[in-house]
Amino acid sequence: MTIRLLIVDDQELIRTGLRLILETQEDFEVVGEAADGREALARAEELRPDVVLLDIRMPRMDGVETTARLTTARPAADGLTPPPRVLILTTFDLDEYVFGALRAGAAGFLLKDASRERLIEAIRVLHAGDALLSPSVTRRLVEAFARRVVPPTPPGLLNTLTPREREVLVLVARGLSNTEIAGRLVVTEATVKSHLSAVLAKLGLRDRVQAVVLAYENGVVVAGEPA
Repeated sequence: MTIRLLIVDDQELIRTGLRLILETQEDFEVVGEAADGREALARAEELRPDVVLLDIRMPRMDGVETTARLTTARPAADGLTPPPRVLILTTFDLDEYVFGALRAGAAGFLLKDASRERLIEAIRVLHAGDALLSPSVTRRLVEAFARRVVPPTPPGLLNTLTPREREVLVLVARGLSNTEIAGRLVVTEATVKSHLSAVLAKLGLRDRVQAVVLAYENGVVVAGEPA
């Protein structure tokens, strides 16, 4: 299956470099480029990419608003094509816009100095329907911005979680992978996936990223606590 990609960055050199890397993969097809958020929306509606590589800081419309519009875009004419998955690209791992983009629906983020292998892996992970949460980078990012957010009153939906489901949510928020969670709880990885699916369904969340954001915003986990 070919993964259709849209590259969005206000720097032409960055777009060209990304295209050269991505076009080395037989299952990738770069269907277009855009220099800012507004152009990205038009190109996405026209080209219907599977994954959008999106710069966070751009003129006219930043990555946060662009992400929100991309992930809530109306369905394609065939009624089957879902909105694209958004991979945020940022120069700084503590960019103040990134947390907002995750809240707006981004499926993951990656630093621009990441290796080509990491970039290629990230795209495939997102296209498969998973979220890109690097324990070493994502936890640092989310915790840094969670300190700036006053947690709202925990919603009643959190009370619908079983003790084990809440435990899984905490470990996900700490940046642990399914394999690591399985080892921590002494269960199978399939069991972890089952619990996580139940968490997402009960809380009305789309993916792992939204679960992490909700956990921090609602005080399920507290920034700085050990994993």
